[in-house]
Amino acid sequence: MVDLSTNLAGLTFHNPLMSASGTFGHGVEMTGMVPFESLGAWVSKTVTWDPRPGNPLPRIHETEAGFLNSIGLENRGIEHYIEHVLPALGQARAQQPGTRVVTNLGGHRSEEFARLAERLDDQDCIDAFELNLSCPNVDGGKLPYSTDPARAEEVLAGVRRVTNKPLFAKISPNVTRVDEIARGCEAGGAHAITAGNTLLGMGVDWRKCTPRLATGVGGYSGIAIKPVSLRCAYQVVSAVSIPVIGCGGIQCAEDVMEYLVVGCQAVQVGTVSFSDPSALGRMGREIAELLHSEGVDTLSDCIGTLGMPQVEPWRKS
Repeated sequence: MVDLSTNLAGLTFHNPLMSASGTFGHGVEMTGMVPFESLGAWVSKTVTWDPRPGNPLPRIHETEAGFLNSIGLENRGIEHYIEHVLPALGQARAQQPGTRVVTNLGGHRSEEFARLAERLDDQDCIDAFELNLSCPNVDGGKLPYSTDPARAEEVLAGVRRVTNKPLFAKISPNVTRVDEIARGCEAGGAHAITAGNTLLGMGVDWRKCTPRLATGVGGYSGIAIKPVSLRCAYQVVSAVSIPVIGCGGIQCAEDVMEYLVVGCQAVQVGTVSFSDPSALGRMGREIAELLHSEGVDTLSDCIGTLGMPQVEPWRKS
């Protein structure tokens, strides 16, 4: 009986749960374990214009609390996505219209993001685009669009010119001032900010004197990054007037509520799906049960209710 609906970018989501890009395939692969209707939105893995083979092996390494990855945005390109993935997503979307579909887009240049969005703009089953400005495993980890607010604004403005679909900007925690990047995205026309992505990390086999990943450094995700990701999410919420989608280290309903209380309108869940692929399918019910036990009838009553000191540490006195 608890109302779990949330609103962002002009869209209503029947619950705040989204799959995190790159952790759930394109979505259709997981419907055997997670019912389509159990999520507020299914977020695709990153789609690029041309097929990408990804980075060399090894590109995944399990750690004590999470894992390192350096996949490198492996995918079959936009034409394969249109021909083989979208029909299945469209069918599922038609049967469960309350569940949203978000397509994550990745490009080397700002005009490539716009080209991708323009190519997909007429696909009715896509409710929104998420622009991947923050993958640490391509272009040598330079993060060109997630370290410079002006370049982030440029990407968003270019995509805004070719589509009216809502735009989510996925930004990186691997910066000094995540709030400045978020404001650049907002200025460029973003409707929401996804905060954030993996932290840069590495692993070493000291006996062999070799890195655990072929690229040396990769993205670190899992429960251990939640304190950093939660701080980034709160910092972005404090900096922009558009909705924020929290992401990082979420394992259970309690974790989801932490992000909502700091002001996020929704969350994305990723790494836990590797150890428990059905976790996302249960999490909505677990949130409802948790709120009911606390006497809460409406999820939105919890959003942004955190009490904090008047001066945050990243702001000048």
